Amino acid sequence: MTDTGTDEPTTMNDEETPSSIAPKPDEGTRDALQNVVAEFGCTSGTLHRKDEDGLQLVASVGIPDSVLSRIETIPVGKGMAGLAAERMEPVDVCNLQTDDSGVAEDGARATGMEGSLAAPIIGEDGTLEGTIGVGKPEQYEFTAEERQGLMSIGKQIVSHDNAE
Repeated sequence: MTDTGTDEPTTMNDEETPSSIAPKPDEGTRDALQNVVAEFGCTSGTLHRKDEDGLQLVASVGIPDSVLSRIETIPVGKGMAGLAAERMEPVDVCNLQTDDSGVAEDGARATGMEGSLAAPIIGEDGTLEGTIGVGKPEQYEFTAEERQGLMSIGKQIVSHDNAE
């Protein structure tokens, strides 16, 4: 994984990410995620692809170095991204730091984020392709429109990558 030691977006190298979401992680993948993070007024974000081992990290923005190893592979059904993947619908928490619903995992809390939203990326054939997530450093309740918007962005990512 490329790690600049800053809040700059990071991606995994080409050998680690053979996927329809990001067949060749490049500046475009990082830039796309950075744009989503900015569009939602957030400071962090992740993009994972689905494979036989679960959800694999493709790109991240604003995620502390100490958290990256914890989120490289996420089991479907575990944590926010894993639950979004399992349920095939967005999962959000208004404050990761105080959540006691069982949705927030220790890795998510370690980001320092509070308001967080994860959405599945669903391919045109209705199958799970991955997840996309965004987070804010303050408590925040995402609206139904924002949840649906992140789902739509996920579909655009899959459509774009499959067109290349």
